[in-house]
Amino acid sequence: MIHKTLETRQVGRRELMAMFGAGVVAAMGVGMTPRDAMADAKSVTDAMMKVVGDNKPATGKIKLDLPQIAENGNTVPIAVEVDSPMSDADHVKALHLWADKNPRPEVASFRFSPASGKAKVSTRVRLSKTQNIVAVAEMSDGKFYMAKSEIKVTIGGCGG
Repeated sequence: MIHKTLETRQVGRRELMAMFGAGVVAAMGVGMTPRDAMADAKSVTDAMMKVVGDNKPATGKIKLDLPQIAENGNTVPIAVEVDSPMSDADHVKALHLWADKNPRPEVASFRFSPASGKAKVSTRVRLSKTQNIVAVAEMSDGKFYMAKSEIKVTIGGCGG
């Protein structure tokens, strides 16, 4: 009768972390193609169409407060406010933000109710390069409003 001897050994913390890291890297690569590397205006339009459907967003009601030039694309401040009474009959249901040259165009979506009081948000986003920020407000009456503004992202203030 032949017996196989199994050697048992302890896996060290570093070795375990290396195996875990390799698994994460492998999982991240699944389904990625070169086309996924950068969004474009069409991908923003496609993402926006998922929200607005056949409706054509009007301009107005949205105030974008963002820098014209961002010296550091890693943390760009953005504030958005939608003019609305925020009453039961007339309020902002959602606000969606997109960046047309980021690897994934969807930046954020915010939900509101009349209890929100104001349809106003501020956040910081990471932008890969000079691009447009697009905001769409979804109103309680089914209308949509859109605003768009470009942010020039420089590297160390030297242009880019």
